[in-house]
Amino acid sequence: MEARRRYGRRRGRVPTGDKFLPRLGPAGAEPFAMLDDAVKALAQMFSPPLRAVLWKSIGLALALIVAVGIALERLIVWLVGSGSASVETTLGPHAHLPASILAWFLSVAAGLGIVVGSVMLMPAVTAVVASFFGDQIAEEVERANYPADPPGTALSLWRASYEGIKTALLAIIVYVCAVPFLLFAGLGAIIFFLATAWLLGREYFELAAMRFRGPAEARQMRRHFELRIFLAGLIIAGFVAIPLLNLCTPLFATAFMTRLHKRLAGAAAYPVTPRS
Repeated sequence: MEARRRYGRRRGRVPTGDKFLPRLGPAGAEPFAMLDDAVKALAQMFSPPLRAVLWKSIGLALALIVAVGIALERLIVWLVGSGSASVETTLGPHAHLPASILAWFLSVAAGLGIVVGSVMLMPAVTAVVASFFGDQIAEEVERANYPADPPGTALSLWRASYEGIKTALLAIIVYVCAVPFLLFAGLGAIIFFLATAWLLGREYFELAAMRFRGPAEARQMRRHFELRIFLAGLIIAGFVAIPLLNLCTPLFATAFMTRLHKRLAGAAAYPVTPRS
């Protein structure tokens, strides 16, 4: 058995042997390779070839956020109006003033709720945006950084849309379940962050993997490296938590996961080959 190497300030090979955890990825990968992938992805997303995609993805993300905000505002206004009218009908005309005051407070709370809701829905929105531009971004990352490798095959529009909408709906369900925990000293915020890491890590890795393999094999690969992909998802979740910059999430996350997939595919069981 190969002797395990010691770690200090110097970089070395990842420890090998019986105690190595396979789901962290190939044993030959450097321990800080993931951070290196993230930094390179961040730098490349502002490069000239990706600049047009950057502006298009930001525009679509803003349009979706505005549409969601308007829908929430209309729904809340309708609920507040209906509730106020119901109170007056039940208690009589003398309840008009208290009902109006209550409606005003609810409207203010609703405005804050719309802002918070839009922020919480940002991961779901970026998942939908990625389904439209993911292949363009991944293709440029592959062309610029892996010119000797066979290029991936773009997903069909229906498959990419299905994956994005599926992740968005799953994100909404998970976040609605996490909302009650916001009352317990920030526990909801932690659950929200971890759920975002799991959802976006899963979504963006599978989109990158499906350029080279079928959906079933992409999911199998994601499960095999689930811990490494979850850790990468934490980086993406941190990026999504930064206001304004999070509009660039589809670009950053796709470029990041394209690199991660290429590295993990170096394992013998998951060679990178064009998807038929």
